[in-house]
Amino acid sequence: QVQFVESGGGEVQPGGSLRLSCAGSGFSLEDYTIGWFRQAPGKEREGVSCISEKNDRIYYEDPVKGRFTISRDNDKKSMFLQMDGLKPEDTANYHCGTLANCRRGMQEYFHYWSQGIQVTVSA
Repeated sequence: QVQFVESGGGEVQPGGSLRLSCAGSGFSLEDYTIGWFRQAPGKEREGVSCISEKNDRIYYEDPVKGRFTISRDNDKKSMFLQMDGLKPEDTANYHCGTLANCRRGMQEYFHYWSQGIQVTVSA
């Protein structure tokens, strides 16, 4: 059974940082492109970032480019999202998962994903 366990969410002031972690089980994470998407109440799902299984392709959607950094540790079957320079518009439920294509519009290509973890950015 494919499962993901996330940690690292919470509330932070604008300009602050958070690091999300996501551990996968029930599948071979090293064989998949992985990534993150987010969804705020009343809004559409929005892609955030993705990284290919061999780390040779990394993509960030425009709203987070230059502020967020995605990484993976296949030995630990985990992925990470370092979020710096957080803004109120980054407030959302963040989901990790596996996906078919690492590209613009990645939110349409997820196979499996986590239940999500809340990130709130407010003064």
